[in-house]
Amino acid sequence: MPASKQTSVFSLLRQALRGDQQEFTDGSINRAIFLLSVPMILEMAMEALFAIADVFYVSQLNDNDALAAVVLTESMLTLVYSVAMGLGIGATAMVARRIGEKDRVSAAEVGVQAIYLGLGFSLVVMLIGLLWSDQLLGLMGASRRVVDNYAGYTYWMLTGNITIVMLFVMNGIFRGAGEASAAMRALIIANGLNLVLDPMFIFGFGPVPACGVEGAAIATNIGRGAGVLYQVYYLFSGKSVVKINAGNFRPNPETIVNLLKVAAGATAQFLIGAASWIFLVRIMAPFGSAALAGYTIAIRVIVFAILPSWGMANAAATLVGQNLGADKPERAEQSVWRTGFLNMLFLAAVTVVFMLFARKIVALFTVDEEVILHGTRCLQFVSAGYVFYAYGMVINQSFNGAGDTRTPTILSLVGFWLFQIPFAYYLATALRLGPDGVYIAIVSAETAMAIAGIYLFRQGKWKAVRI
Repeated sequence: MPASKQTSVFSLLRQALRGDQQEFTDGSINRAIFLLSVPMILEMAMEALFAIADVFYVSQLNDNDALAAVVLTESMLTLVYSVAMGLGIGATAMVARRIGEKDRVSAAEVGVQAIYLGLGFSLVVMLIGLLWSDQLLGLMGASRRVVDNYAGYTYWMLTGNITIVMLFVMNGIFRGAGEASAAMRALIIANGLNLVLDPMFIFGFGPVPACGVEGAAIATNIGRGAGVLYQVYYLFSGKSVVKINAGNFRPNPETIVNLLKVAAGATAQFLIGAASWIFLVRIMAPFGSAALAGYTIAIRVIVFAILPSWGMANAAATLVGQNLGADKPERAEQSVWRTGFLNMLFLAAVTVVFMLFARKIVALFTVDEEVILHGTRCLQFVSAGYVFYAYGMVINQSFNGAGDTRTPTILSLVGFWLFQIPFAYYLATALRLGPDGVYIAIVSAETAMAIAGIYLFRQGKWKAVRI
């Protein structure tokens, strides 16, 4: 690479990390995608680190019951994550639209209403955690020993859910404003503290007593809380494009209703997707522990590998929202096709890696030959549909960025529950293809959903959505 071009790339990277530009309704679309995608990719990676860190450190206790409490509580928190992400997407879509319209006062008003909704929801969950943490952990299938000894983890995570909700909601505001670097910094702060505090609170350090599995929850809440404090500082100090002050605090019922409409569809998408994966695990279960373990390892590798794709998809959502606000629907559409193409190139490279090195990748996690075989086949089967999936995920987030969360919700409902799950059961059980049938169903459903999404996107109805 020529020195001048290399300098240009590093210069763009520095701009992306600093967040020098917030409005993306003019200029190079490729540049806009890059400036938004880099911090969004890092933000996604930071969010993924939370669950990994807790499970890693708790596993060092060598207590399966403690680990079970973490896994069951995280499953329970799926609802919290889904609502928080839905509110974040609603905030992104509406803030981006106002920024595109050059109406920063209204953008700040939207941000405040989104925060109100997040606070209201998190307070309800906090109350539930205060009163019924033990009972909820038991309902999730935890044994009496797990409930008696480790319900404290559930208690701390539910009562501290406000840090989860606020991180997603305020980062949604930042993304809509084009300030992806601020969202990234909030999660870097949160993760950095969590990684340091986790072992201190779990195993004890100096004056800090060993709190066991509860320590993981305490550390996580402190880490996330620090990230939220940074977000509040950035929003209220005048540094953000979305300048929140005392004049924005008045509740606006109309804005709240619009936010709820957008957020409801986005929340439903996450819940539909999460439930479908649970059903697929149930279909896989009869084929033995090795098949289930291989599938689990492969899916976790896949989720980690496509983090950059989610970053690009989120960038497309911001570009769509801002350009629709600026009354530039054609530029919004061009941004989506361009992002989809770049995502396809990336996932095509990932496909090649998985096809060639799937066995070696899975072997990093286990030495069991049967598990390696199942994990390898899952990686290779699922990655075969990546070219379609690249466009599918960008299209879905672009609908969301336009405020049309209804279309991707219907796509998810039909694609996952009416097609993928029955088809997986039919192939795996009725046709006796076993785990391969599940993998084939995943690829088929994702491909069909991507094609349907592209068709609906080309109809252009999303351009007329008003939020």
